[in-house]
Amino acid sequence: MKVALFIPIKLNNQRLPGKNTMSLNGKPLCNYIFDTVKKLEGVDGKYVYCSDEKIIPYIPDGLTFLKRSTHLDRNETKGLEIIEAFVNDVDADVYIITHATQPFTKASSIALALEKVTTGEYDSAFSAIEMKDYCWYQGKPLNYNIQDIVRTQDLEPIFAETGAFFIFTKAMFKSEHRRIGLKPYRYIVDVFEAIDIDDATDFAFAEIAAEYLERERKKL
Repeated sequence: MKVALFIPIKLNNQRLPGKNTMSLNGKPLCNYIFDTVKKLEGVDGKYVYCSDEKIIPYIPDGLTFLKRSTHLDRNETKGLEIIEAFVNDVDADVYIITHATQPFTKASSIALALEKVTTGEYDSAFSAIEMKDYCWYQGKPLNYNIQDIVRTQDLEPIFAETGAFFIFTKAMFKSEHRRIGLKPYRYIVDVFEAIDIDDATDFAFAEIAAEYLERERKKL
């Protein structure tokens, strides 16, 4: 079974220009995920999918630059367009997509979720966070009775997708044209893996998290 991983990156970000190569705690943001996926075993190809060759100096050994169309750099481009383009460019049985904007994604998390798909038990897998909070949707309580408020630990959990990774078979994507299939595996990530950088505020928060994680590693 052939597995291909890709990291879609554009360098013309609108909300935070140049964020993917900005220094986060002394290290380019993109290199967090690059260094993470280098550790992954059982992946036949690991690609940085970008239209701009300026990303090449940041790419370490073990990852391959694959130039994509600048058409995919539009602000209105949808994620499924990028996935479809990559699937058409690189043939594989299973695909992994992960993102530079979630720098604290763990290789072990991807590996565990990948195993669920490659064994055939699931047709896809995705990262998510579990929330036990009093949630509302369209003006109504979503997961609790407003007249019988239970403790937060007794609430029905709500799950939210994160962009840490999506894993799917080619057969499922071609059939359903989506990144989460009919039988998905939900992998719960921790609060650090869930950090996603969109704007300057997110980046500042990630800087604090990176400093904290570095201090914790030094204690070990």
